[in-house]
Amino acid sequence: MTKALSKPILIYDTTLRDGSQREGLSLSIQDKLCIAHKLDQLGVPFIEGGWPGANPKDIEFFWQVGKNPLQQAQLVPFCSTRRPFSQAINEPMLEPILAAGTTWVTIFGKSWDLHVTEGIKTSLDENLSMIGDTIEYLRSQGKRVIYDAEHWFDGYKQNPDYALQTIKIAAQCGAEWLVLCDTNGGTFPQEVSQIVTIVSKSISDWSSNVHIGIHTHNDGEMAVANAITAVMAGATMVQGTINGYGERCGNANLCSLIPNLQLKLGYNCIGEHLLSQLTSTSRFVSEVVNLAPDDHAPYVGRSAFAHKGGIHVSAVERNSLTYEHIQPEQVGNLRRVVISEQAGVSNVLAKAKTLGIELDKHDPKTKEILRRIKELENEGYQFEAAEASFVLLMYEVLGLKQQFFEVQGFRVHCDLANEKNITNSLATIKVGVGGENILEVAEGNGPVAALDAALRKALLNFYPQIAEFELTDYKVRILNGNVGTSAKTRALIESGNGQARWTTVGVSTNILEASYQAVVAGLEYGLLVHFPSSVPYCKI
Repeated sequence: MTKALSKPILIYDTTLRDGSQREGLSLSIQDKLCIAHKLDQLGVPFIEGGWPGANPKDIEFFWQVGKNPLQQAQLVPFCSTRRPFSQAINEPMLEPILAAGTTWVTIFGKSWDLHVTEGIKTSLDENLSMIGDTIEYLRSQGKRVIYDAEHWFDGYKQNPDYALQTIKIAAQCGAEWLVLCDTNGGTFPQEVSQIVTIVSKSISDWSSNVHIGIHTHNDGEMAVANAITAVMAGATMVQGTINGYGERCGNANLCSLIPNLQLKLGYNCIGEHLLSQLTSTSRFVSEVVNLAPDDHAPYVGRSAFAHKGGIHVSAVERNSLTYEHIQPEQVGNLRRVVISEQAGVSNVLAKAKTLGIELDKHDPKTKEILRRIKELENEGYQFEAAEASFVLLMYEVLGLKQQFFEVQGFRVHCDLANEKNITNSLATIKVGVGGENILEVAEGNGPVAALDAALRKALLNFYPQIAEFELTDYKVRILNGNVGTSAKTRALIESGNGQARWTTVGVSTNILEASYQAVVAGLEYGLLVHFPSSVPYCKI
């Protein structure tokens, strides 16, 4: 890591505006408020809240934030320049921007002559007037202005003289930031470096109070690289989104940009003590927007510091630098040892250690755990995706597994779909608990749901904690489809208790049997967490 730079880089988050343009992503006012306050806690200096006036939701959002202000971040509204052949003072869409009551305002305008003549159907000179008039009016109203030069790089490559004129007029009329946007996301890093360097040399002649920002999209899979290149060429503001959310292929991912700039290049983006909140912020935002986290995301993904191969695990145990480019704790992540058929003794020892259990590699039980893993994975089990099932297996071999209940039998009956295409299922289950035999029946909208409901119903009087458990995800995969209906099925079930989630696995040629195995294991693990005194230690 280079320590020499220590130059501040202002992070500008646009998750609530540009990020919300991602297909399939929709934010309520409450969602936006939760994310804004989480970003404020992360230490992000600028948070773009939306376009007041474009929709009632964004107007309400800015009003709600006013009732519960951010602690340190600047909230910024977003808007375009005025319409052609009008005056900014009479522009209706600028009224809600001023009414938002913020110090800063972000305005975007056209940099590409193609967009001027074909998009907004006006002259190149009028476009310059639109930029200058809008910024001057906002400045006269006491606002500080960030100018987003839309389609900047494409515009510069097509007509460099005119593109430079657009940002020159913005600077001369009072914009403090000129943000160069790769709106179509197709620019290469070497082009970004060359063009940003040219702009850096030019702006000193236009104004003494203007700085360069960068806004990149990921259509060419280079948004993060392009943003870093721009910083190294002179940009001091970086715009992006949490988890890279955004239209089409997304925006520059701040969860990669921030640690790359701060840990690798020595720039100061957020407080060093706040960097450890990055992973939790990433996952918080993914939960709020109701999109599954990317397990393989750099820095913050669940697999970012996961080690599967036995040789890798052994090396990391000696020195983490052998297979990790940073310490996972620096960004609030954790090192994980993945258990699979590729596991060696090192994997088992390391995984046991995370659970508070010290094993000896020469212990026959350690070798038995490894043998069982390889044998079961050969049958189709997958422990790297079902760590809770591995924990149960390990405790069983070590003689530490407590038997909370015993399923003595079950039967599931399914009706044919009715006129509403709804299939009703009825499950009957017999369970032994503490010397008692319990027989229960429950309905569900499918066989697995009915089986899960019947089992919970049978156990609830003995273990009331089960009321907190919920089945949060259910996945089924056919392992050898070439044998038709005799194929093996693997069922993965994710359960949770409101505080943590765990995944269990079942495998059988009978899909109900595979699902039953995973459901039972999920409840067993959940009870194990609630009754940790039954084993030396249990960590989700």
